[in-house]
Amino acid sequence: MTACKTVLASIIAARFRNHIKKTISDLNIKPTLVGFLANNDPAAKKYAEWTAKSCSETGVNFNLIKVDKDELEKSIVEANSDKSINGIMVYYPIFGNHLDLYLQNRVSPLKDVEGLGNMAVRNVYQNKRFMDDGNSMKSIIPCTPLAIIKILEFIDQYKTDLPYGTRLKDKTITIINRSEIVGKPLAALLANEGATVYSVDQSNVQTFTEMNLNKNCKILDTDLKCIHVVPRSDIVITGVPTPNYRVPTKLLKPGVVCINFSTFANFDPDVTSKASNFVPSVGKVTVAMLERNLLRLYNYQQQKDIRINVH
Repeated sequence: MTACKTVLASIIAARFRNHIKKTISDLNIKPTLVGFLANNDPAAKKYAEWTAKSCSETGVNFNLIKVDKDELEKSIVEANSDKSINGIMVYYPIFGNHLDLYLQNRVSPLKDVEGLGNMAVRNVYQNKRFMDDGNSMKSIIPCTPLAIIKILEFIDQYKTDLPYGTRLKDKTITIINRSEIVGKPLAALLANEGATVYSVDQSNVQTFTEMNLNKNCKILDTDLKCIHVVPRSDIVITGVPTPNYRVPTKLLKPGVVCINFSTFANFDPDVTSKASNFVPSVGKVTVAMLERNLLRLYNYQQQKDIRINVH
């Protein structure tokens, strides 16, 4: 096996950031992103710092607004109607329950840079690539799942020269995380490109596969365990939010691609003895995708008479 390559998120993000910066400069525009911070979560604060720094460098006008969680819904509604604001993001968790999902759906689809609202999420699971009836506006994809797609593309695992639906054909992928924000939509995205995806959480292992008839993602419960699916996987993606979790290196298939999107290290340092490519973090690519989504929404907002199917 060839030596493992440790791939840094900053290297992958640079290409997108440079393009965003050039686009903003060439068009002489100032897209505005508002981030609402209503918690004291250290990971959320770090994400906010990355966002502010990146936006400053690329030319995006970023406003971080700290609000009380009980005033957050009102702030989101006001931002929806403010024509000077092009994108809205919220640093989760807020309440840590169903109310967070409710808040995600208070953001207008035309300002949902994170792709967490019903329209964006439904389109991921239904493999629907446009958000309007006229197919003039591409769907917004959740930022971290999109970042991981771009990482897989960078390391030549996601084949953009192949037709949609086949770009991960014959790949077996394990995702150790089934959150509604990252793990679950990511599993659907990868399955809809032809991969067999094992989705692992504390309760069980599910398989995500593409259905042949409607091209929608099919989800099934299994009796498998993590120790059964990791050794058969070409790609292992982790997002376990605890410092105590590690994927045992001995379980990894030689030549595997390992990607960690947790703020903690979910792989041991000797992961490089098995992996062909190791990506220790994805945060900077996530922020780049956030800005990419913002530019796309900014463009949509400049157009008139666009019908949005929100049902």
